[in-house]
Amino acid sequence: MKTNESAVDRIIRAVLGIALLAAGLLTAGPIKWVLLVLAAVALITAVTGFCLLYKLFGINTNKKTKE
Repeated sequence: MKTNESAVDRIIRAVLGIALLAAGLLTAGPIKWVLLVLAAVALITAVTGFCLLYKLFGINTNKKTKE
């Protein structure tokens, strides 16, 4: 699977994922689970470099794999 996120995009997602994870751990109730799921998605896409929504909308911020 080719990556469709640039290095900057991946860094932003990682920082956002960590912030959402911290917020989720400090929160209670249903919002906690929403924040934790969003954190997981952000961190997984940061690690893999692939975003399914980017693929669906034809977005590619990674200049190395542009077609």
